[in-house]
Amino acid sequence: MASPARRSLATVIAVADAASWYLALALVALVLLSSLREGPPTTAEELNEPARGGGPLVARPCDEIYVVGEGETLHTISDKCGDPFIVERNPHIHDPDDVFPGLVIKITPSKPR
Repeated sequence: MASPARRSLATVIAVADAASWYLALALVALVLLSSLREGPPTTAEELNEPARGGGPLVARPCDEIYVVGEGETLHTISDKCGDPFIVERNPHIHDPDDVFPGLVIKITPSKPR
């Protein structure tokens, strides 16, 4: 028969093993929950932009890499950013009329922000 010291050591090891599995499971659950809760900013306050009228085209920066927004055309982007050569600098744009939200384009802004 096993000595009482060996039985208590085995019990301690079993409890520690079970506790480590529960803690690992809790950690994975917290990571999953935090990844589901965080999302892109959706309001003007979250974006740290003043809430002004005008829809999604208000206060869009003219950076070198530009993501086309809802309702924008190459003409409006060109007027806003002062780059008349958008099509020439973006060989992936085959049809200037086929521009959609989310399209990534390269521009050379000439107007100050």
